[in-house]
Amino acid sequence: MPSNLFDIGANLTHESFNKDLNNVIEKSLTNGIKNICVTGCDLEDSRKAIEIAKLFPKNLITTCGIHPHYADSFDENSSSEIISICKNSLVKAIGETGLDFNRNFSKKGKQIQSFLNHIEIANSLNLPMFLHQRDAHESFMSCLEKVNPLTQCVVHCFTGKEEELKDYLKKGFFIGLTGWICDPKRGAHLEKLISLIPLNKLLIETDSPYLLPKNLEVKGRRNEPIYLREVLKKIIKHRNEKEEEIIETLYENSLSFFNLQK
Repeated sequence: MPSNLFDIGANLTHESFNKDLNNVIEKSLTNGIKNICVTGCDLEDSRKAIEIAKLFPKNLITTCGIHPHYADSFDENSSSEIISICKNSLVKAIGETGLDFNRNFSKKGKQIQSFLNHIEIANSLNLPMFLHQRDAHESFMSCLEKVNPLTQCVVHCFTGKEEELKDYLKKGFFIGLTGWICDPKRGAHLEKLISLIPLNKLLIETDSPYLLPKNLEVKGRRNEPIYLREVLKKIIKHRNEKEEEIIETLYENSLSFFNLQK
């Protein structure tokens, strides 16, 4: 399979990569994953993501933000700290941010406050947004109406319903698909939605180390960027465009989203 794949979301700061991080990245880069965006999930994590990206500055970029799981930590100093971290040129998006009412690891009110502030930060810095939404669609859309994102957005790891997908596409958002679509049980409903996403609004990601594609027979449960090709294979199977066009467009979409075109 041709190279030039872009994993738009990998949690390489996760402790499961502590012992072999360089090997994981090098293995991915030499097997067709040309670029990886390292996801920042809180302030400390975002700083760590930058340090990882510095190891491979031609291939890795990062996001900076506070995940809804950690929104309780968002305080009066958080916005200025995020803005300060974003001064590093490797930070190319704001997030991971959004709402997660499935687990509610943070209070709903704090999640909403954090999300709204992240939108304002992205607007002020003219950076795209890396968004998370789970079991919170109505409140998520309400936030997006209160503070309108002026930059590009991707709803990462989309697992929702057709109606939710249409709402995001109406707003011009990109849609990020993960190994969730390879799950014959949880991801079955997504198969018919893959073809409904305009090709120029589609992005792919692993969300490593989570969401290891179920069709893979590998030791352990850790997902890695090298397995991005499994997401790609599933997408190719359920779309009408030629394989080459899909691969090329997905990569160009990624460059466009993160403003990496030369």
